[in-house]
Amino acid sequence: MIARRALLAAPLVLAAPALRAQSLTIRQDDFVAPGIQRGALIRWGDRVTFDAPPWDPARPTVEAAASQFGWDARILALVPAQTADDGVPRALLVVAHPTVDAAMAFPDARDRPEVAGAMQGVSLVNIARRGGNWTVIDGGFQNRRLTAATLCRLGADGGPAVGIIGVTGGCATPWGSVLLAEGGGAAWAGRVPGIDPGATGMLAELDPSDPASVPVKRAAPGRFGAVDAAAGLAADGRAVVWMVDGRPGGFLYRFLSDESAGVRALDAGRMAAARFEGGSLRWLPLQQGDPLAAARNAGATPLDQPRAVAFDAQQKRLCVATRGGAGQVLEFRAAAGDVAAETGVAEVILNGQEAPAQPVRRGEAPAAVPAWPWAPASLGFDRDGALLVGTDRGARPGALPEALYRVPVSGAGRGQPSLLLATPIGAAAAGAAVAPDGTLVAAVAHPGAAPGATWAAPATRWPNLRPDEPPRSMVVTLVR
Repeated sequence: MIARRALLAAPLVLAAPALRAQSLTIRQDDFVAPGIQRGALIRWGDRVTFDAPPWDPARPTVEAAASQFGWDARILALVPAQTADDGVPRALLVVAHPTVDAAMAFPDARDRPEVAGAMQGVSLVNIARRGGNWTVIDGGFQNRRLTAATLCRLGADGGPAVGIIGVTGGCATPWGSVLLAEGGGAAWAGRVPGIDPGATGMLAELDPSDPASVPVKRAAPGRFGAVDAAAGLAADGRAVVWMVDGRPGGFLYRFLSDESAGVRALDAGRMAAARFEGGSLRWLPLQQGDPLAAARNAGATPLDQPRAVAFDAQQKRLCVATRGGAGQVLEFRAAAGDVAAETGVAEVILNGQEAPAQPVRRGEAPAAVPAWPWAPASLGFDRDGALLVGTDRGARPGALPEALYRVPVSGAGRGQPSLLLATPIGAAAAGAAVAPDGTLVAAVAHPGAAPGATWAAPATRWPNLRPDEPPRSMVVTLVR
C-alpha cells in the first residue's frame, strides 16, 4: 500500500464549497447533475449482431447471449470513424462485460456456465449521431460480440486459443488497435467448460475496424491478469503499454516494445514496474517470469488495489486509480515528456472520501451526504483534458451511490470533483469516454446487484422500473 506521505508532504485539501455543491442519497433510479441531459444508448439484451433474437431474459440461451449486449458493462474505448459523405458523425464503441452474477442474471438464480460465458466478453457496436442524439446503428458492419467461444491466436505467429474471457479493462491504442485486459480470466477459466487457464489473463489485441479480425493474445506483457491497460507512443515510435494488476499491494507496470508500434510490437519488449516517493518516479526493469514477484523483488511501490489506468496523449499525463480504503487518483509525468524515459514525477490528484452508512429510523428517509468520489475504479478524459472518474466500492456498504465525476487536473480547480451522474442502488459507474462532438458516453453496470439481491428480488429494476423486467446494465449519453 502506498503511504500518502510518500507522494506529498501535505495531504490534498478538500475545499468546503466543492463538498457542498451536491448531496446524494442511495436511490432506485439514477440522478444527473443540473444542466445535464441523460440519454439511453444500449442495454443488456439489446441486439448487437444482425441475427440476434429478441431479448427473452426468462429463457436465456447461448445463441441469444452471444449476439446480444452482455449482462455487465465497462466502457473500454470510443473510436471515432472517418466522416462519410453524408456528414453524419460516427464512432465505434467498445464495451467489456466482465462478470455475470448468476443470482441476478438467471431466473432461478442457478448458474448456467455456457450461457454466462456467452453473456460475458466484449461488444463492439457502431454508433452515429442522428437527430441530435447518438444511437446504435442496427446491423452496423463492425458490430460483433467476443465471447468464451471466440477463436483467438497466441502471438502474431502462434497457434489457436479459444475464448475472450474475463475482460475487466482495456483501451484504444495510437497504432489503431484495441487492447483487452483479461483481469477476471482466472475466475472464468474455472467456471466455463473448455477454457484453457494457460491462455487467459493476458492482453488480447484486436483490430476494431475489421469485423473478421482474430484477437491476438500477447504473452510478452505478462500473464498476470492485468485489470486495466493504457497505451501510448514513445518519442522514437515504440509502443508503450501501462497495466495495473488489481491486487491489494499490486503494482503499476510498463511494457516498452522492442519494435516500432504496429501489429507485432507487443510480441517482444521490456517490462518495468514503477517506484515512486517524494514526488519522483523511476521505472525499474523486471526479470523474466512472474511480474508480481519480479516487481516486489525489484523494490517497486505497492498500491492499494489499483483498478484503472488512463493516458492523456495530449498532455502526456498517466493517471492511476486505486480503490483500497477511500481510494486515490495518482498522476505520473515522464521526464521531457517521453513516455519511454526511465524517470519522471508523481503526484496525487485526488484523495477519496469515505461516506459510512448512516443509521436510519423506521419511516425516515436517509440523510443526504456530500458527493465526493469514494473508491475510484474507472478513469477517462474528456476533450478538455479533465479526468472522468467512476466509482465502485464493491460490496462495501456506504451512504453514497456510485457515481461519475469530472475532476480538473490543472488550474485552480485541480482535484476538485463535480458530479455528473449518480447510479441506482447496486450499480457501478463503470467507465466513460467522449464522442467526437463532446458528448460523454458512460456505463452504468449491474444495477440492483446489492448484497443479497436476486433475479426475483433485485434492489432496483432500473432502467425501465417494470415489475416484470430485471434490472439491466446500460450505456448512457450525457449532454450539457
